[in-house]
Amino acid sequence: MPRARTRPARRRTSPELAVGRFARLDRDRPRRVGVPEVILGQGKSVDHLIEIVRSLHGAGLGALLSRPTGPQLRALSREAGAGMPLRILAGGRVVRIEGPLGAQYRRGVVALVTAGTSDVALAEEARAILEELGLATVVAYDVGVAGLHRLLRALRTLERSDPGIYLVFAGREGALPTVVAGLVHAPVVGVPTSIGYGRGGKGEAALSAMLQSCAPLAVVNIDAAVPAALFAAQQFAQPLRTVTRPSSHRRR
Repeated sequence: MPRARTRPARRRTSPELAVGRFARLDRDRPRRVGVPEVILGQGKSVDHLIEIVRSLHGAGLGALLSRPTGPQLRALSREAGAGMPLRILAGGRVVRIEGPLGAQYRRGVVALVTAGTSDVALAEEARAILEELGLATVVAYDVGVAGLHRLLRALRTLERSDPGIYLVFAGREGALPTVVAGLVHAPVVGVPTSIGYGRGGKGEAALSAMLQSCAPLAVVNIDAAVPAALFAAQQFAQPLRTVTRPSSHRRR
């Protein structure tokens, strides 16, 4: 009798991508929690960051990098000149390495609101992350509580896009997220920014004020644009695998 053919064993992809002895990249995070890992440039050596980027590209994976340093940006630009497909976004605060990020999202809109022009750089950092994940954004900048007429007009415009969530950036006294949370019919995330001076400056007063909000408000850490963006994206994440529910047992 002819021997039965056996199927070759399917190779399982490791949930981690090891890069030397200094990095273990979490490639399973999109499936597990609905958002990809974002690689922080701050604190990494140029050599470590470039090796991470090369390993991701070599594995056919895309990536998002946040807050690269000046030397890191220059090294990444050299990689781009040598053929690495990357784009620098949000004034250099985000770098996109082309390739799949692994997460899937239903259609949705995120509104980004800033109290002042000084908060815009952080909002643009969050916006770049959201748009690279495929989510639509609408913005209203420099509409802080010093001129509430600006805010009310801006919110009417934003509401036409039916945002599913608002990210509101404010420094100084940090009042804007509380006001927005008391006016809109959607979750609001307050992002305190390190704008201000004197006692309570550098975002401390803004963070404390947001934590004491009497309107329903979630708050991230000072200058935490990327965590705010990923939290917003997670609200639109679609599961990457089907969950099978156990069937109920009939009584005999």
